[in-house]
Amino acid sequence: MKIPVWMAVPAALAMWAPAAAQAGLADQVEIRRTAYGVPHIRADNFRAAGFGLGFVQLEDHGQRIVHGLVRARGELALHFGADSLDSDFAYRPVHRLAAASFPRLERDTREIYEGFAAGVNRYVELHAAEFPAWVRPAFTGVDVHAQGMGAPGADVRRFLARVRGERRGGPAQPAGEGALEHLVAGDGSNAWALAPSRTRSGRAILLRNPHLAWAAGYYEAHVVIPGALNFYGDFRLGGPVVLVGGFNEHLGWATTNNAPDLEEIYALEADPARPDHYLWEGASVPVRRETQTIEFANGPGRGTETRETWTTSLGPVVHRGGGKVYVVKAAGENEFRGGEQFLKMMRARNRTEWTNAMRMRARVTSNLTYADRDGNIFYVWNATHPAFPHPSGGDTAAVPAARMADVWTRPVPFDSLPQLLNPRGGYVRNENDPPYLTNLHQPLDRARFPAYFPEVALGLRSQHSLELIHDHRKVTLEDVVRMKHSMRMILADRVKEELLRAVRAGQPAPEVADALAVLERWDNTAAADSRGALLFETWWWRYVRTAPQAPPSAASVGFPVRADSLFRRPWTAADPMATPHGLADPTRAAAAFAWAVAETKRKWGSVDVAWGTVHRVRHGSVDVPVGGCSGLMGCFRVLGFREEADGTRTVVGGDGWVLAVEFTRPIRAYSVLAYGQSSRPGSPHHDDQAALFAASRMKPVAFTEADIERTTVRRYRPGR
Repeated sequence: MKIPVWMAVPAALAMWAPAAAQAGLADQVEIRRTAYGVPHIRADNFRAAGFGLGFVQLEDHGQRIVHGLVRARGELALHFGADSLDSDFAYRPVHRLAAASFPRLERDTREIYEGFAAGVNRYVELHAAEFPAWVRPAFTGVDVHAQGMGAPGADVRRFLARVRGERRGGPAQPAGEGALEHLVAGDGSNAWALAPSRTRSGRAILLRNPHLAWAAGYYEAHVVIPGALNFYGDFRLGGPVVLVGGFNEHLGWATTNNAPDLEEIYALEADPARPDHYLWEGASVPVRRETQTIEFANGPGRGTETRETWTTSLGPVVHRGGGKVYVVKAAGENEFRGGEQFLKMMRARNRTEWTNAMRMRARVTSNLTYADRDGNIFYVWNATHPAFPHPSGGDTAAVPAARMADVWTRPVPFDSLPQLLNPRGGYVRNENDPPYLTNLHQPLDRARFPAYFPEVALGLRSQHSLELIHDHRKVTLEDVVRMKHSMRMILADRVKEELLRAVRAGQPAPEVADALAVLERWDNTAAADSRGALLFETWWWRYVRTAPQAPPSAASVGFPVRADSLFRRPWTAADPMATPHGLADPTRAAAAFAWAVAETKRKWGSVDVAWGTVHRVRHGSVDVPVGGCSGLMGCFRVLGFREEADGTRTVVGGDGWVLAVEFTRPIRAYSVLAYGQSSRPGSPHHDDQAALFAASRMKPVAFTEADIERTTVRRYRPGR
């Protein structure tokens, strides 16, 4: 593989370890694969730990890992042609920052990155036939560092849309029912932490449950460096540090997505007397022009493309026009310590050490839900949020600026973020809603926080969560697993009775009346064997689609149209657990139901077809029914589906990687990774958890040395 000049870094960082050195690393790490192929990596040091992680990820995912590292180098177009140029133009600056910042990382972070690259290289060296001829064992710790940093291209496109006045996230205009269903499934997560006062064991319990695409790249693993690290969690493919959550012998945490306003677009006055200049602090300042030229494969030859970008001391220029220069100033720009922060969190021994790691602010978003063996539970709406000296421009406006006093220059202090430690009632939770109702016994006062923080809201999925844990019962870890798999559809509890009355009032046709009886008998769940759930869902999305299209209101709580066009009583903070409720338009609801009866019969032959007949887990050789639905319908077990040609639906996202841990001594935990440890179809661990997941079951986690030894099915030195 050609190594461009722009990738040059000091020789000690750039060159891969020779075969002899890699073999030496193999002697410093042992892999024990337990049931379902989970790798337990025991290493002498951080470099060896990274080596083991790199090697096992290649064993399980092969070219996917290599592709990610080549993308991080900004070299996809060299091998895949001009279609990859956008990616390369986005990643080249990231790789330059990674190369420049690598020496500034702490030694252990550098070591684990370099070890990971060495593990990838060793696998490629030993299994060259698995890869295209252009793949060479020449990856570096800088490549791994860049892979973890990601690229900013999507943000820039969003900013452009804002400047041009295009509304982000406007009313849905789906092409069909399936498209709407996929839209509203969405990304998200659930997280709980229960205090010792709420558990039978008197020990804290943590649940982490992300809802992302099944291609998101979670990788379950356990890494032990005696005396330095003992962490079990989800390692995103392509790197050696955890990104979402897990636990060590002292503590654990889970992340759930939030959506802080981490950037602002500023409108600077262009200097009318000097091209490519703007007015700042009373002076004319040049806009800096930068060019990049990238090679791309063009048949048997090569082509090149050059693009220019413009930047200022505030940040990149995203638009120029109308006498203005529009600049993005974003929190986290040029931040390179994300992996270092997570490694500190993974190594923390108590809440103080963990919180000190969080104060690095290198992780710029996400709700964090935490529990530890000392009995603490904690929640923070984490955001490296700018302390705006002005009202935010929001989605469509840019803020005028002519001097530094006009722009934000520092983040809101970590200790000023919404957070809750050991609250009354013994629980904290988050399902992607704003932070204020994390605990109903001890709500956070919205008035204490800046106007540019999110407003109070509580979706149906969050209400379902609270109904499960907002009480005084003492629970076991097994109770938590059972509650997590609740199949209730809270939306049905809120609107079904009014729907039944509305349809009856219209003197329905006999086939509609028969269908109404099915709905009446239905138990309001989306379990695999539920009959009536499919009819209700078909009705609901028809009712949504026929609602007056308008921008979502503050009370919409996630629905793609105004909540007051759907519900008689939209959600209100004054009654957060009983709203929304009822139907805004019974006549339209009855008409939508008659349509849904005909449509359900047309697509599936009967109005009382079981939910799991249509909704399936299809993975490898597994094809089984599954329960779960959109979080907007109040399901806690969130699933998103792709509609197939035969009308059935295949899970493509939502629930998939779940972990529940109790900080007993020794620790107890359960987990499931629905799409398996390996993306290789021939691997026994490609589909061996799919049926387990569909049946709402989880596997015991082997964390103690005794449990690992008892369940080990294969042990080896990677690269030997």
